[in-house]
Amino acid sequence: MQLLRVKDVEQELGISRTTIWRLVKAGVFPPPLRITSKAIAWRRSDIEAWQEQLAEKAA
Repeated sequence: MQLLRVKDVEQELGISRTTIWRLVKAGVFPPPLRITSKAIAWRRSDIEAWQEQLAEKAA
């Protein structure tokens, strides 16, 4: 399981940190995992599944 920190997600998807959190709050983006009391990350597989859903909706 590969974990992506917020900076990695920003670079992977080409969206800002603010947009990521806005999408999480709206319930349309996978919620992050809490790694430690101060660190969070996303599973790469969750991000990839989210991208596939977007592609299916667009088709």
